[in-house]
Amino acid sequence: MGCSEVCDFPRTYGCLTDGLCFACIDAFFTCQKNVLLAKSTSTQIEGDSAETRGRLIPEEQEALLQQWLKEGTGNLPASESAPAVGKVSVKLTGDWLEGSELLMTSLSDLNSPPEITQCAGQQLTELHTLASSEPRENAVTEPAEEAVAVAGSAPWAAVVPQTDHQIAGSATVSVDVQNEDPAVLAWSLACDMETVPAEPPGWPIRDTVQLCPLPTEVPYHEILWRDWEDLSVQPCVLEQVTKNTPLFEFRVMSYNILAQDLVEQGLDLYLHCHQDILNWNYRLPNLLQEIQHWDPDVLCLQEVQENHYWEQLEPTFKAMGFACFYKRRTGTKTDGCAVCYKHSRFQLISLSPVEYFRPGLDVLNRDNVGLVLLLQPLLPDSPHLKAVSPLCVANTHVLFNPRRGDIKLAQMALLLAEIDKIAKTAEGNYYPVILCGDLNSVPDSPLYKFIRNGELSYQGMPAWKVSGQEDFSHQLYSRKLLAPLWPSSLGITDNCQYATLSQPKKLGRRKYSRDFLLQFRFCSVACERPPQMILLEGVTDAKPECPVHWPKPAAMMKDTDPQPFVPRSSGIMRHGLNLTSVYSHFLPQRGRPEVTTMPMGLGSTVDYIFYSAEPVENGNRGGRRLYKDGALKLLGRLSLLSEDVLLLANGLPNPFCSSDHLCLLASFGLEISSVREAFQGSANL
Repeated sequence: MGCSEVCDFPRTYGCLTDGLCFACIDAFFTCQKNVLLAKSTSTQIEGDSAETRGRLIPEEQEALLQQWLKEGTGNLPASESAPAVGKVSVKLTGDWLEGSELLMTSLSDLNSPPEITQCAGQQLTELHTLASSEPRENAVTEPAEEAVAVAGSAPWAAVVPQTDHQIAGSATVSVDVQNEDPAVLAWSLACDMETVPAEPPGWPIRDTVQLCPLPTEVPYHEILWRDWEDLSVQPCVLEQVTKNTPLFEFRVMSYNILAQDLVEQGLDLYLHCHQDILNWNYRLPNLLQEIQHWDPDVLCLQEVQENHYWEQLEPTFKAMGFACFYKRRTGTKTDGCAVCYKHSRFQLISLSPVEYFRPGLDVLNRDNVGLVLLLQPLLPDSPHLKAVSPLCVANTHVLFNPRRGDIKLAQMALLLAEIDKIAKTAEGNYYPVILCGDLNSVPDSPLYKFIRNGELSYQGMPAWKVSGQEDFSHQLYSRKLLAPLWPSSLGITDNCQYATLSQPKKLGRRKYSRDFLLQFRFCSVACERPPQMILLEGVTDAKPECPVHWPKPAAMMKDTDPQPFVPRSSGIMRHGLNLTSVYSHFLPQRGRPEVTTMPMGLGSTVDYIFYSAEPVENGNRGGRRLYKDGALKLLGRLSLLSEDVLLLANGLPNPFCSSDHLCLLASFGLEISSVREAFQGSANL
């Protein structure tokens, strides 16, 4: 490629052996250097000689280059001062990277103003294309200072791979000024310069969406801005909140923070990221600052590396007022789940770690785990005695493998059985439940519908279809789900409840209870007269009628009716927790779906916060159960982003978000009642 393909300057200005003029090479490296030159009258570009790949530039070519640079300053805006130009020195170090080793533009340059306004638009386009092949050792000229958060040292500042000062317009902005807003996370302010279009660099992964670099004049915090949606002002919520019933308000955050061991084991998934932002010493302050900024009362984390938890996270969270509990994945895995809560707002009633691995069971042979806590909200001291219901909080990270939906369903059944045991009251009802986690299933998938609608018929369903992550319908042979999904020895029923311990077997004739025999009296088979049976009036023509208290058929069931008896071989899973999602999974203002993660440049939703609600009577719409807020009310949530917005920020992780998942945040309110009212209400029952 010659100079005529890049810029409009003749070859007499000094062309190198590679076919590019020295002006283009100098402009390219000026744009790419992490140590950016401040635009002021005192700025000078000094050097004694210029060489490329060990070859010196002739003096006459250097003189012509300096003359061109001086003439180019006339094209600068009047508000900017032209730098004094002395001798220019450019040296190419390292080898050029090719193919899958191409790197994107240095991230420290993304929010910097364009340096080379002398070049024509076509030249700039080509230069930005060349930027993707900059050597790795030139990406960061000076190593960033490592800053590890220590207990009691909040707030934290993100360590950004950049120069001592960032340039915004013609002003120099210090890092301290940027840290005044925690949402910015130490990244630059907006600059008012003209937009310089840049061609996206080569994406090193084939057959995937190419991530585009951020335009230089738009800061990350503006593109990734997330609004707080106040849902308490909506009429449906307002009617319930304004019943003169005080609420215990609290915030819940669910966050997959991306374990560092998993980053290093799967670097191919993060080729679009600069290596510096994948460093744990850079990501940790970012994550802590984000958590501190949103100030949740309950924090559910996934992919928490064990040594990072004990050495850094737990001491820091305790200094922030959290009580913390952690469960590492079984086997040789080094990460797990954590649940933290403000001990000034909640008191622990019970804690149940859940291990999904069961030796000898193919459907439960993975090392995923979960945590289930029962918390008692603490009310401020008051002369009047008040009461608020306990709260059940569950956190889990379900298996990722898209082909093994059978394992995902079995893991979820185990978790729901534990929630059923912890959250069930003495009267047979349930305390309010909040279920958080990375479920590795997309909205409206069978697993999602099972959690939300409380029922799933899985008999004959392809295993890959359960999570909806990928389409494997083209495969001739695929694993299909058969009933029962797990053996009865697991001790879990198809209603996702722990089976009652069986009585020891007695010798002699087996006896059946009356209730057990009645289950077969009104079954559909018993109500049909065999065709070979002789018809006798009053004898064989009568149909037994179900008594009023007997469970109704599934087609006549209402949402409030008790669940029917389900044989183990029916292929139907049920649960009675009545859970609905905090998020709608769609952005109406953008007309696009919400996403919580972007693996390989493709956005999807796999992270959720489910909470207890009351089903609407006769509210089934197309197989989708409708809910309304009950004792636990959704008051607000932090909005999610769409795929196209995250593409503008180069996907996840990025300098603003230090995980490959977005955090989920919701505000809830629990009804508070006086002890006297609660006693009177129970007496009237």
